[in-house]
Amino acid sequence: MTDREQYTPGPASGAEVRKDGEKWTLILIRELRHSPEKVWQALTDPAHLREWAPFEADGSLGAVGNTVKLTTVGAPGPHVTETKVKRADAPKLLEYGWGGNDMRWELEAHGGGTRMTLWTSIDRHWISMGAAGWHVCFDVLDRLLNGSPIGRIAGPDAMKFGGWQRLNGEYAKQFGVETPGWPPQSAQKS
Repeated sequence: MTDREQYTPGPASGAEVRKDGEKWTLILIRELRHSPEKVWQALTDPAHLREWAPFEADGSLGAVGNTVKLTTVGAPGPHVTETKVKRADAPKLLEYGWGGNDMRWELEAHGGGTRMTLWTSIDRHWISMGAAGWHVCFDVLDRLLNGSPIGRIAGPDAMKFGGWQRLNGEYAKQFGVETPGWPPQSAQKS
């Protein structure tokens, strides 16, 4: 059995939601056993992103002003977002947009490793799905940085994954939101 076949995500944890009127922000925190410099490289280098992130990048996200095309993994027809890196203070702070959402990554040296925090704006209907998806991506990132990669699990592939489905339900309960069905009701009409 491969490492990927043996992978099961842990329980929903390290996530919170902040609401400001109609604006929702998903905040995910993960502690990694690697230096902020190593985590920074995984967040900014296209070759690293290809191994764990839910998008492909055609350039580095590591420099302010860089314009990068981010292509969502597994989206029906390629969904491409062109973004400009707003902030890149290596290896501490990274900000850019993706698919209409603001993304803010904070890295802090912590206990010989890194506390990584992602702040992302998100539509309230997708909050539990987003938390479940990022949870799985962060697990894949952790294994990649540990030298035992299991391959990216994102987009529709993640949604077929039993661990993602469980996490989606756990996060929905934690956040007090309905577990969204897939496809959305509006897309099911003939």
